[in-house]
Amino acid sequence: MEVKASLKYLRISPRKVRLVTGLIKGLSVKNAEAQLANFSKKSSLPVLKLLKSAVANAENNFQLDKNNLYIKIARVDEGPALKRWRARARGSAFTIKKRTSHIFIILDEIKKKQKAQIQSEKIEKKNKIIKTEDSKQKVEKKELKSSKTKMSHFKKTELENTKKAPSGVALKKKVFRRKTI
Repeated sequence: MEVKASLKYLRISPRKVRLVTGLIKGLSVKNAEAQLANFSKKSSLPVLKLLKSAVANAENNFQLDKNNLYIKIARVDEGPALKRWRARARGSAFTIKKRTSHIFIILDEIKKKQKAQIQSEKIEKKNKIIKTEDSKQKVEKKELKSSKTKMSHFKKTELENTKKAPSGVALKKKVFRRKTI
């Protein structure tokens, strides 16, 4: 069940508030509250208040458990801008926009099935990473084997010299040239 809460006409620009809301998207309520309490931005306090309001809505209106909630959507929209003027050179005026924000938070329940799916997805991602690393190693081994067979017409001393060269020194490579010089 989705639980909604909104805060409108917050006198902080949306760009600054998005830094904070981007931090808490997808987190559990407990983790999000801890993040917001320790984040040193001006907009973290109003967002924390809004999150607590959403949790209170969930507990009182829908009888949901606080520990079983996560932040599904945290969206910041632009509100109306207050237009002010500042004097500039030669009698001209310069517009200053004091921007406002509308913040929307939607909470949702973490179900046991979703927890299991999330954990299984994490395990699958780890397995894919391990498989790709293994496949990369196999490909590198095959390339080494194929390069040794391709270079069989070179003398063994040339192969040994390339292996023994110091790491900081560039090796001379065979350059292709046409018959005409």
